[in-house]
Amino acid sequence: MTETSHYTVLARRFRPQEFGDVVGQQHIAQALQNAIRGGRVAHAYLFTGARGVGKTSTARILAKTLNCPQAKDAVPCNQCEVCTSISSGHDVDVLEIDGASNRRIDDIRDIRANVSVKSMRSKYKVYIIDEVHMLTTEAFNALLKTLEEPPPNVKFVFCTTEPQKVPDTILSRCQRFDFSSIETSSITERLRQIAEAEGYTVDEEALDLVARRAAGSMRDSQSLFDQLLAFGDSNLSADDVHRLLGTAGDDQLITVYDAIVSRKPAQLLEKLDETLSSGVQLTEFFNQILTYTRDLMIVASGAEKVSLQAVFNSQRSVLQKQADHWGLVTIVTAMQILAEAKTQMGRSINFRPISELALIRLCHLGDLKTLAVALKALEKGQPLMIGQTNSVALNTQSDISNTSVGAQKKSPVTDESDSPANIDASEECMVLDLSDENRREFIAQMIAKIEDKVKLHLSSSVESAIIEPNQLEIFFPVNYDLSRRYCEKPENLRLIENTASELAGRPIHIRISVGRDSKPEEPLRNEEKPKPEQSPRVIAADFSSVNDPLVHQAVELFKANLVKVQPMGKPSENQES
Repeated sequence: MTETSHYTVLARRFRPQEFGDVVGQQHIAQALQNAIRGGRVAHAYLFTGARGVGKTSTARILAKTLNCPQAKDAVPCNQCEVCTSISSGHDVDVLEIDGASNRRIDDIRDIRANVSVKSMRSKYKVYIIDEVHMLTTEAFNALLKTLEEPPPNVKFVFCTTEPQKVPDTILSRCQRFDFSSIETSSITERLRQIAEAEGYTVDEEALDLVARRAAGSMRDSQSLFDQLLAFGDSNLSADDVHRLLGTAGDDQLITVYDAIVSRKPAQLLEKLDETLSSGVQLTEFFNQILTYTRDLMIVASGAEKVSLQAVFNSQRSVLQKQADHWGLVTIVTAMQILAEAKTQMGRSINFRPISELALIRLCHLGDLKTLAVALKALEKGQPLMIGQTNSVALNTQSDISNTSVGAQKKSPVTDESDSPANIDASEECMVLDLSDENRREFIAQMIAKIEDKVKLHLSSSVESAIIEPNQLEIFFPVNYDLSRRYCEKPENLRLIENTASELAGRPIHIRISVGRDSKPEEPLRNEEKPKPEQSPRVIAADFSSVNDPLVHQAVELFKANLVKVQPMGKPSENQES
């Protein structure tokens, strides 16, 4: 027997032949059996779900149960000619149509022309259309009337992996059943039955690896298991599965991740090179690392009932130690880094440099739990200081009030083992308390930190006031209305508030108001600008009584002094001819 024929026999030999054989879809099998027993079979069904979960097999079983002359209690005999021909896909009354290759309107017209023809030997004529979402819009429209009122002896079963592409007019005319992904334990049990039937001895770990690799698809697991049987001898182990798939074992994954969690980049690169030299495929190994990080997230979250995917559940205690050392926040950040690298690898052929860069970045991830504590402190209005021990020391308001200026400086990190993220977070910066005593200094520092365009307009303010502990009101003179409106824009006001909050070490809300018509206070300006010399003949007029907005904007734009306001259309007495 050739290898190809062996694959054909193995793939079909263990296909479900009755509702009780369908693995992982007991709820659907029970519903269909009850419909057959009660004579309430619908004229059209829609089976949806991922690949390899039993949609087409269930459709065949439904057709077989409806047409088997010896069926009892919604269970076909699987011995008569009708059952055997339906199981092989050659029955004249059960037509299986590929929606991808028969998607045109002419193909549907052929179905409409033949649907009224009585079945040859069976009670029902059953149309099974696989990948029905591939039909064209015209083909779906041609099917509508027939689907709504088919002859009593005709049943339709549509199978699809993408139900969102099926028109609502079709969905409303079908009874829909969603096939779920099959549990790993159910796939493992089914593979064990196949191994015993085929006369192979397969380790439990090998069965579990194949089941996890199938990711909920029974057909994928059987195809992979068929490869494994052809690859090894009569005794198969987990090492055989790893050699077939080009994946790394649990010990290799744990060793590599120990180097990551311990922040030892040299050891990490050495273990990675050693793993790849043993025959492990880089892309497969990177997927394992990503899945391993997911397992760490599961363990760190305390979800004990959720099974692991990268390693066996017996390694949960090892992962628990790594998760406790790293922390959930750091693990989530690591997953984001790996996911980003995975996307980059999909657009490049330089897989190894990208993967090595991502793993080295994981080595330099600091303990991000301290950052979460710091953010919570800021939300509560508490200033913070990161010390040399790489821990966050939260300072209360009373601690800050003991200082002469109201500012705290952060000490730089000197430990070489600290990550770049921690070093950046601990660079020298200032937290300035906002109080009546240092209000002017606070405004000056805030203007100095803000971007240039907003700085230009914010410098036109004349005074400020603390109206609440965390609310600062900034006043603009009436003749600086353009600057006031610019600072009131939501995006600019948000920028001012963020700058003030960063400087104060707690959330600060800003209110923009109109104040008296006077020059800005000296501490508010960063640089002293020389005043333009006035001509002896120019005498500034009283500007407070002018209400024309154009005049206000012109004075502000040209930094001019108002001499005279002349209404348009009336020439001035001093106008030269």
